[in-house]
Amino acid sequence: MLLHHKFIVSAKRFSGKTAIIDRTTGRDVSYKKALIAALILADKFKAYEPGELGIMIPTSAGAALSILGALISGRTPVMINYSTGAAENAEFAQNKCGFQTIITSKALLEKIGCRQVDGMVMIEEIMDSISTADKLKAAAKAVLPAPLLTKLFSEAGTENDNAVILFTSGSEKEPKTVQLTHANISANAAGLIDAYGLRSDDIFLANLPYFHVFGQTANIWVPLIAGMTIVTYANPLDYKVIPKIVKEEKVTLMVGTPTFFRGYVHKSQPGDFETVRIALVGADKCPDTLREAWLEKHGFPLVEAYGTTETSPAITVNTPEDNRPGSVGRPIPGMDVRIENLDTGEPCAVGETGKVLTKGASVMKGYLNDVEETSLRIKGGWYDTGDMGYFDADGYLWLAGRLKRFVKIGGEMVSLVRVEDELERVLPAGVDCCVVGLPDPVKGARIVAAVTGPIDEKATLKTLSHNLPNIALPQRFVIMDELPMMGSGKIDFRAVTETVASLGARV
Repeated sequence: MLLHHKFIVSAKRFSGKTAIIDRTTGRDVSYKKALIAALILADKFKAYEPGELGIMIPTSAGAALSILGALISGRTPVMINYSTGAAENAEFAQNKCGFQTIITSKALLEKIGCRQVDGMVMIEEIMDSISTADKLKAAAKAVLPAPLLTKLFSEAGTENDNAVILFTSGSEKEPKTVQLTHANISANAAGLIDAYGLRSDDIFLANLPYFHVFGQTANIWVPLIAGMTIVTYANPLDYKVIPKIVKEEKVTLMVGTPTFFRGYVHKSQPGDFETVRIALVGADKCPDTLREAWLEKHGFPLVEAYGTTETSPAITVNTPEDNRPGSVGRPIPGMDVRIENLDTGEPCAVGETGKVLTKGASVMKGYLNDVEETSLRIKGGWYDTGDMGYFDADGYLWLAGRLKRFVKIGGEMVSLVRVEDELERVLPAGVDCCVVGLPDPVKGARIVAAVTGPIDEKATLKTLSHNLPNIALPQRFVIMDELPMMGSGKIDFRAVTETVASLGARV
């Protein structure tokens, strides 16, 4: 079943229930009203060219309804990152995907100081153009039975057609254009609902950007398919406000990156998250220090999961009942994982680190108009994640970091993630770090640590030497005011590396 058809089924089943609580605008939208609004937008969107339709709207009821409207109209939403370089990202998406129209917000452009790009259409103007006749027409359609209503809106074709186009973070190089189908996202949502026992009475905090796969699946499709209430708020970095929203709206489910949860644990009070039954952390490795601080303050664990844009995203998860802290859990239903020897391509033994490959219904169709890159990453149905890891004896996956976050020093492979883990344990409170590798003409690479505050380098290195070999010790420390972040909440490793490298002789 197509994703927007699943929404229609939920909207008919939970008609009077609140679908979206928009904490930015103060509006509550029932499933019935959400269906009518999506139908209105679908008619408005039919005025634009068929095919792809750009969407660049912050996380909100309007953003979710625009995505639904695009699909109902037979168009594929292309989600555009507005967090940094919004105009350039919009033009990149237009050129890469070959479309013109982008639905965006005048308020957003003014807030972020973004110039208007050719093809941009303001959602405020669309809303102002809605007439009484538009509302009556959509309301008349909305009363139709779900089977008849879904039959009216089958323009997207089959489950193997694209449901959304997303872009990878570009934290290491130019973003790739990922095609996720209705079947991909449906399978991933079903696996997550099964793994966590998610219910229609859950209340899901939606504060992740919809241009990121984590937000797209977890903050739109999982809750809408299951008939939950979504609480939207556009700024996950509003560390003081988020705990207040969670407490007031009695949120039961929330997801985020380590960066976001670190902010919440510092700014929250005991009891703020007492209604939360699952707090899922992903997109980056969760530091032990964060996990411990959260458990101490709030009395329940953060559970870590693992996924990629190309896998819709979830691959493995821990659950509150089945949690091995430090690991990223076991494969969700419908996903297989293989650990492959880097040199031989043979399956690795338990405890042996190798490349992480995955296969299943959640794996993308491929990169748009890039057969070469797709063929490099998907072979025999197995998607090469680019990550390194190993399975323990109980089937839990432990990540060692991205292959690109390993450096070879004197012939030995060194994990930058492991260096970061050890460094985080000894840094003063409030000081963050990112470890990068720079080319070295003699040893192959040298390790440099960027930190966000002054430290005693000599004492730090002495403590690190107890747990790290000499080749893994940072040769230099560079102080940065803050670590650059992607809009998804990931550290921008490319920006850190470029900044460190630009310091030249001082590094």
